[in-house]
Amino acid sequence: MRLTQLRQADLNLLVAFIVVAEERSISAAAARLRLSQPAMSRALQRLRAMFNDDLFIRGASGYELTPQGQRILHELELMLPKLDRLLYGESFDPTREEAAFRIAGSDNAFTALCPVLCRQCLPANSKVSLEFMAWHEDSFEALERGRLDLAICADAESTPSHFQTEVLYEETFACVVAKENPLPTRLTMKRYIESPHIVVSALSGEHTIIEKRLASHGVTRRCSIHISCFTAALRCVAGTELVATVPNRLAKALLGDSSLKVLKPPPELHSFKYLMAWHPRVNTDSAHLWLRQTFSKVGQALMQSSEPDQSNHHGKKNKQTE
Repeated sequence: MRLTQLRQADLNLLVAFIVVAEERSISAAAARLRLSQPAMSRALQRLRAMFNDDLFIRGASGYELTPQGQRILHELELMLPKLDRLLYGESFDPTREEAAFRIAGSDNAFTALCPVLCRQCLPANSKVSLEFMAWHEDSFEALERGRLDLAICADAESTPSHFQTEVLYEETFACVVAKENPLPTRLTMKRYIESPHIVVSALSGEHTIIEKRLASHGVTRRCSIHISCFTAALRCVAGTELVATVPNRLAKALLGDSSLKVLKPPPELHSFKYLMAWHPRVNTDSAHLWLRQTFSKVGQALMQSSEPDQSNHHGKKNKQTE
């Protein structure tokens, strides 16, 4: 763009463009920018005139980008973080600057990470707001559209290839059963698959890491109940014959519960890793960089304070959890 054109352009409209692209709705974009809907519509008209293109076309599920709009969005995703750094400096200070982040993950991941985060890794006078949200089938799409800032997951295979990832910590499995359950302390694969199971799966109909590993050995387990969160599953076990296969750190927290006991799973159910995933458009954003560095510290502290039990570690590591 020539200098004279740059002087004539209203660069604030680029922010409106990004928000409409993420929300795919004029009313939602207006609410997010704290504008009236007519003001948002006028901003869209000016954007169309600026780029001499419709930019957005109304579709069945909201506004869709035109090919020109997609090209502009791609360029802005690369350019705006650099411009932000140019204007506001290289580093982010959580005690002086306000920021709000949304993070999706399972209740188990948050149970492991959040206590360490709150006690060790957040400044007491932090101005940062963190919203932790339950993992759901649209979490990756929300991350794509900027409605989420970070995803905590353990399924590297299903994570979109263009997302950036970093390992936070390693985990192993444990089997939680009722205290009176006659199963042995260490389960064989035969005893494991013959037992009735309560299965934790945040995404209905999707195979969990357990199912994938069992399938690789040509067996399946008997799943009596499917449920969406670990804590609810564990509360169902007492007084039943059900087996709940959960991450070992969560199982260790139950050692004081006299109604339950923790067993070692078959060695085929070896360790896995939790990852954080984010969109590459925020790679150089100083506030997001602080967020990722903070979670890296949380993961390191977690590994140092509570190493997972390696006695059932075997074979290739898989990165999806139940």
